Amino acid sequence: MPAPTYRDPGEFVDSDHPAVIAFAKEHTQSDASDIENAVALYYAVRDGWRYSPWNVRPGRQYFKASHVLTRDRSVGGHCIDKANVLAASARAVAIPSKLHFANVRNHIGTASLEAQLGTDLLVFHGYVELHLDGKWVAATPAFNKGLCDNLGVAPLEFDGREDSIFQPFDRHGGDEGRRFMEYVHDYGTFEDIPYEQMIEAWLHYYKPLRETGAWPGRPDG
Repeated sequence: MPAPTYRDPGEFVDSDHPAVIAFAKEHTQSDASDIENAVALYYAVRDGWRYSPWNVRPGRQYFKASHVLTRDRSVGGHCIDKANVLAASARAVAIPSKLHFANVRNHIGTASLEAQLGTDLLVFHGYVELHLDGKWVAATPAFNKGLCDNLGVAPLEFDGREDSIFQPFDRHGGDEGRRFMEYVHDYGTFEDIPYEQMIEAWLHYYKPLRETGAWPGRPDG
């Protein structure tokens, strides 16, 4: 099997879909640098959807970047949704991209979900690596500015040159503040969403998902 180039469309990172191509063209400029376009795409994804951990539907079709782009944006997007849109739209403008997955604690904005899942471990948190100026740079577009402002967390900025993957502390107290986003297990990088591995990990860690076969619903409906 040839080595991945991280440029080609995949089943989930479907960068050749018209909706993905249109989104990428809308937010980039043909005469801009890859770094400039990557930064523009990052902010378009970060703040184009509010972060929501509730809109998770097991089923391969629901994890395609094109599905996220064509469904109602009012439902928001979880971290994998938003990472995948960024990865796909980057490839659509010839910027190589990888998906990176990890288990984390103190994930932002998930206290209610954690109560229903019975664990504070968020499994298969997703972010992106983009190949820019000769190196891979990590970016996490999950947490929109409005959510971060509501939670007293500095929103993650991205300059296309340095990794931007987590807010280690909240704004209240500096290094004495509450800790956010502790990465506890790294699954590594992938050319496309490793769907079977992701579902297997969720079933292993999340008893309610094993029992019902469905992602928990928002408590307020």
